[in-house]
Amino acid sequence: MLGRTASSLFWMSRYHERAQNTARLLDVAYRGAIMSHSGQEDGTHWTFALANSGTESGFHEKYDELNGRNVSTYMVFSKDNPASVRNSLELARNNARAVRTGITAELWEAINTTWIDFIDVNPQTITHEKLPEFLAWVNQRAHLFRGALLNTVLRDDGYCFSQMGNFVERADNTARVLNTQYTALLPDIDIADDGSKERYQWSAILRALSGRRSYRFAYPNARLKAFNIAEFLMLTKEMPRSLAHCYNWIADTSEDLSQFYGSREPSLDLAFEISNTLLEKQMRDIYQEGLFEFLTDFIGKNNQFAKQLSEDYNFA
Repeated sequence: MLGRTASSLFWMSRYHERAQNTARLLDVAYRGAIMSHSGQEDGTHWTFALANSGTESGFHEKYDELNGRNVSTYMVFSKDNPASVRNSLELARNNARAVRTGITAELWEAINTTWIDFIDVNPQTITHEKLPEFLAWVNQRAHLFRGALLNTVLRDDGYCFSQMGNFVERADNTARVLNTQYTALLPDIDIADDGSKERYQWSAILRALSGRRSYRFAYPNARLKAFNIAEFLMLTKEMPRSLAHCYNWIADTSEDLSQFYGSREPSLDLAFEISNTLLEKQMRDIYQEGLFEFLTDFIGKNNQFAKQLSEDYNFA
């Protein structure tokens, strides 16, 4: 496979995953704002979405006022925001179009119709009340993309590169959310009152990573606790958005690529190193080493893996 084809498949999946992650963060912020005990829009919830998507500084360069309308416009429709839903969907489509003959009709249709329907939307019609419905649509379209990928694409090297893109982006998102909110996950605030700021943050983190209900299945007899949440989202490989789950997939897919091409590239060794670290670590060890430091190191290694993969397979 040509390097530019592998690159397009990798980034096609990455950008689609990014669009969904951005929409989910914004949905959490919206629900937090309307459920605020104070009844005041003090910006805390919207800052949560901006900070976790890494777009806070860009937003303040463009807008003077922090409010729901400005944040939702910037995160969903802005061409100036590299992580906006609009830019992510457009770039996903551009990469898919570059390899149009190498993907299935079902996958192309899922990507193309999502983009066509999205650009038909007038941002002015997405009022505060209509925002949740629109974000749910973005989320559903992301699931349609994943379903078409998993159910129609041949399990060849192209599928491997597509999966790599998805899980590299997912791991990055999970790590960045946890890193941004790490102070809420320190063990010295493990027990909090039902109405406390910490409990809101814990719930918001789980919702942002689609883990609120599955957390209850994993810890059926336990209240929300910082230790459990951190362990669940970092080391529990059964959790689809955990760091361990993502790198379990990445390591397995790297092995598939190695066998497909008959060569063991450096990215494979790096994937196994990261995966083994997550499988062997205990949460108490991570706390002892420093949660922030561990997550910062993981983000760096995840980026290093993506860079090494691009070098190994000559991404254009």
